[in-house]
Amino acid sequence: MLKRLTHLKQRFQQAPGPTRAIAWAMAGGFAFSVMNMLLRKMSLQMHPFEALFLRHLFGFAVLLPFVIRLGLRHYRPSSVKGQVTRGLVHTVAISLWFFALPHLALADTTAISFTGPIFSMIGAAYLLGERMRGDRWLAALIGFTGVLVVVMPKLSGGGGWYYLVMLASAPVFSFSALLNKILTRKDPPEVIVVWQTLTVSLLSLPVALYYWVTPTAEQWGIFFLAGLFGSISHMCVTHALKAADMSVSQSVKFVDLIWATLWGFLVFNDLPNQYTLAGGLIIVSATLWISRREARRAREQASA
Repeated sequence: MLKRLTHLKQRFQQAPGPTRAIAWAMAGGFAFSVMNMLLRKMSLQMHPFEALFLRHLFGFAVLLPFVIRLGLRHYRPSSVKGQVTRGLVHTVAISLWFFALPHLALADTTAISFTGPIFSMIGAAYLLGERMRGDRWLAALIGFTGVLVVVMPKLSGGGGWYYLVMLASAPVFSFSALLNKILTRKDPPEVIVVWQTLTVSLLSLPVALYYWVTPTAEQWGIFFLAGLFGSISHMCVTHALKAADMSVSQSVKFVDLIWATLWGFLVFNDLPNQYTLAGGLIIVSATLWISRREARRAREQASA
């Protein structure tokens, strides 16, 4: 069994960069959906900003054994200022996200977050100099059309304010992702994730203390799982950014809506309406199309 796993790992490492990026992005999306489900459950039971702090505190706690085993020298970044700046930007984004989270269904929360790839790909093209192919733009625009199908009918309701707050978090998350991509040029993924959990924990601590209510034993356990899946998701996303252009991994992010809809139904009894289903179909179609094109392009480049 161990020998087979080693062989699969070697084959994966030898795969083209875009293929590995898509696989990492898909795995990270699933882990992120589990974390979102757990955090929405907690944000309905306590103040969202306390939940924000505990999620990142446990995310750091999950990684702490690796820090101790490998030593602080291994986790020393090339630029402390860059890591702290990225942590500050991410704290702003995640604060907006947590503020709106208790008031939105998981599928809607995930759908709104899909505006992020649009900002990310534009930013990557103009700030990072990445080549933005026409088919990637088309996949992003088709996916964004699916997002609009899901979200637009909800904006006219009483909870429209929270939809706008969640929407405002998308460009800030995108800026954080761009900083993440820049940091991957000099720092390995584990260093970036450790510094992210540490900086967000410290920056969110004062507000969390203001709203503090001691969690129950069950809530402590749920936050541990949220920290675990959160760290896994960020590690996968960082590996995806390191493996290929940012626009490659962002193109397949839309499939996260499937996981969000599933968890929303199983845990919160949120039945997706016709708009969510129609938008999801558009999004998945765009995702499958760009995935096949990226895989074919990678094979052609390898042959050349």
